[in-house]
Amino acid sequence: MDITNQIALVTGANRGIGRHFVAELLGRGATKVYAAARQPEAVDVPGATPLRLDVTDDDSVAAAAERAQDVTILVNNAGVAALTPFVGGDLEGARREMDVNYWGTLRMVRAFAPILGRNGGGGILDVLSQSAFRAFGFADTYGAAKAAAWQLTNGVRLELAGQGTQVTGLAMALVDTDMSGWARGQDDWALAEPLDVVRRALDGFAAGALEVFGDETTREWRSRLGEPAEALYPEAVAAPSRSR
Repeated sequence: MDITNQIALVTGANRGIGRHFVAELLGRGATKVYAAARQPEAVDVPGATPLRLDVTDDDSVAAAAERAQDVTILVNNAGVAALTPFVGGDLEGARREMDVNYWGTLRMVRAFAPILGRNGGGGILDVLSQSAFRAFGFADTYGAAKAAAWQLTNGVRLELAGQGTQVTGLAMALVDTDMSGWARGQDDWALAEPLDVVRRALDGFAAGALEVFGDETTREWRSRLGEPAEALYPEAVAAPSRSR
C-alpha cells in the first residue's frame, strides 16, 4: 500500500513508537497524520494534526471518528503494560491492559472500518507484541491482552477483505521506550531502536505484508508455534513425581 498522499491516524502518538510513526508517515509523503492522544497538547511532531482520543472511552472514539472522516490508514499503537503476573498480581492492572490493548483496538476498528471502506479500502496496522505468542513466566497478563489483539487482527483481516482493507500486524520484542524502561541496563534484555522498528513496519505495510516483525527473535518465535509445548518451555517440564 503506497503511503504517499494517504491520510493516517496514529493512536498513542505523543511519545514512544507512536511519535515515530507520526514523523515517519509524514516523512514518507502522507498528506495528513492525525496524532491521537489523551493529551494532544503533548504532540510535538512538526506537521502533525493533534487529535484528542482515549481508546478506552466510547464517546471519545466516536468523536475522533466524526472528526477524522478522511482517514485511509489507521495505526492502532496505543498500549499499556502493567507488568502484572497471573498469580497474585493486581487484577486492575490486567483489566487495564485488556481494555487498552484489546478493547481499545476493537473500538477503533469498529469506528474506522466504515470510514476506510468509504475512502477506498485503505489499511490498518496493529501494533502487537512477541508476547502475543510467547510466555515469559512474569508479566504475562500483557501477553494475554496482546494475544487477544493478535486474534482480533487476524479476524478483522478476513472480515474487511471484501472492502479492500489491508490489515497488517506488527510483532516485536522489547523496544527502547518508556514502556520498556524497566529493562534498560539489564544484560538479559536487548532493546530495539523504536525508529528501526517503525521503519520495518512501514516498509512491510507498504509492501502489502500481513505480518511484520520488528526483530529476528520475534520472527523466530512466530515460526516455532507448531512445536510441542515441551520444546518451547523446557523449564516448565515437571520432574518425575515422587508420589505413590
